[in-house]
Amino acid sequence: MSSSDRDANWQWLYWVGGAAVLIAVVVFRRHFGTEVMVLMDMGIMGLEPPSSALDWFTLLQDNMFLGLILLDLFDIVNYALVGLMFLALYGALRRANKVAMTVATVCDLVGVAVYLASNQAFAMLALSDQYAAAATDAQRATFLAAGEALLAIHNPGGIYLSLLLLALAGLIASLVMLRSRVFGKVTATVGVVANVLVLGYFVALAFVPAIAFLFPSISAPFRLIWYILIALGLFRLGRAPE
Repeated sequence: MSSSDRDANWQWLYWVGGAAVLIAVVVFRRHFGTEVMVLMDMGIMGLEPPSSALDWFTLLQDNMFLGLILLDLFDIVNYALVGLMFLALYGALRRANKVAMTVATVCDLVGVAVYLASNQAFAMLALSDQYAAAATDAQRATFLAAGEALLAIHNPGGIYLSLLLLALAGLIASLVMLRSRVFGKVTATVGVVANVLVLGYFVALAFVPAIAFLFPSISAPFRLIWYILIALGLFRLGRAPE
């Protein structure tokens, strides 16, 4: 690995990016809220999953953390952490193909922004607090109506778009890795497989929706390994030259 790959101006970002992706993998993994909701549906947690605005408001007041988890708070943090990872990847791979890495980083950051704009966790929390502080039945009815409207207008289109953009960003970065010595062929190959499988989800969703769910499930272990390999590579870059 050449000293140019260890540009001191980027070393701090390599450490931040490596730590961010490990935290995303270990703690703030994607779809954790969905997993908890499934457990609630199965009766394992002894709680009923919320189905109305009043249910959500009650849960958020009684157990704000659980309510935010069910509203995919972990996904919000995961996307933000992966955004930091891509900023570090840009620094690590910019010499291999600056244009491609610029496109990949922009796709990732736009995908993160789209997801943050699509998630309703903090909007529901704000309405819940306003409902709890309301002094009259008329005010409470207004906030309940706003909560129901927020639930009704939930559109997965933004979530799908963010996932698509992140998969494109990951595929581009993995292809650049194939032409760079910074991360190695194994990391690059695992990344290509993981992100192609995610993109395959959208193809299957359009033509064979019954099997679309298989693609994210199959890609998950590859993405996990890819993230860990990236973190190790970023930590290597972050070490000061001998």
